[in-house]
Amino acid sequence: MIEISNLTKIYRAKKRKNHCALKNINLTLPDKGLVFVLGKSGSGKSTLLNLIGGLDNITSGKIVVDGNDLSGFSEGDFCNYRNSHIGFIFQDYHLIEELTVYDNILLSLNLSGEKDGEKVKSALAKVDLAGYEDRYPSELSGGEQQRVAIARTI
Repeated sequence: MIEISNLTKIYRAKKRKNHCALKNINLTLPDKGLVFVLGKSGSGKSTLLNLIGGLDNITSGKIVVDGNDLSGFSEGDFCNYRNSHIGFIFQDYHLIEELTVYDNILLSLNLSGEKDGEKVKSALAKVDLAGYEDRYPSELSGGEQQRVAIARTI
């Protein structure tokens, strides 16, 4: 479960006025199911996800994930948290062009201490890309690249 209390994020600008991206957000997300974050451009959707994922710092408030308060996390704690609890699929996929599909996914597993190639094949099968292991990102369509990013997250 993710519990968010009085969450505020202010971006501090050097020469311009500060920008409040989120102000006093209170939200509880369940352990299971799907959650959709909807809103117009600039409404704070990505900021909220970046804070939950530990990719950005909270200005004030709390985010508690499975009883763990993220405000007390070190950078190492955040790395472990992102490797074991959170998966991100970025808009530009962040695939490494010099690596094959297989190696792009295996790299993610290696970061979490695993080296099981069968997990790569299983993840590719789940996104209907079995047999694409030896291809490079430049050899894939945009949709296929997106599915590789999803497989990496799985």
